[in-house]
Amino acid sequence: MPRSYYIRQIKRIMQRVAPVSNAVFYMTTKQELTQKSREVLSAYRLQCAKKTLLEVDALTGGGFYNAAGNGLYYACYYAVIALWVKNTIATQTYQGVRQIFSLHFIANGKIPPSYSTSYDRISGDYDDDVQYDSKTIHITRPQTEAFICMIEEKLIK
Repeated sequence: MPRSYYIRQIKRIMQRVAPVSNAVFYMTTKQELTQKSREVLSAYRLQCAKKTLLEVDALTGGGFYNAAGNGLYYACYYAVIALWVKNTIATQTYQGVRQIFSLHFIANGKIPPSYSTSYDRISGDYDDDVQYDSKTIHITRPQTEAFICMIEEKLIK
């Protein structure tokens, strides 16, 4: 498929997400979220994680491996944020997301350490000097999907 096809696919995905993101932005600017608002925001963030995986597939198909690698990072990030919103946890930085995830969910045994390793690997690859290729994306994409599924199971409990 030509790259223009994949670019159109990504634009279609983004058009479906944009209306929801405006409503969520409004909800997140309030000082305190209600339980219902936290559930809605958590579900939205999980939805973002899953849609980002679809974007990764489109980017990979078009040969945009670095963008796909960034997408894998953000898919994990959105899933972790969904878990945080549900558990009323907050941080100010991307690095803080990784650290507090380990502190609140790995260190106390709520999530197996193997998932921390996967998340650290994917988020560590977000550095500027990392170059992705097809092989790397095909290895890390299933790990990212498993990570998101595990968080979804935690959210349902």
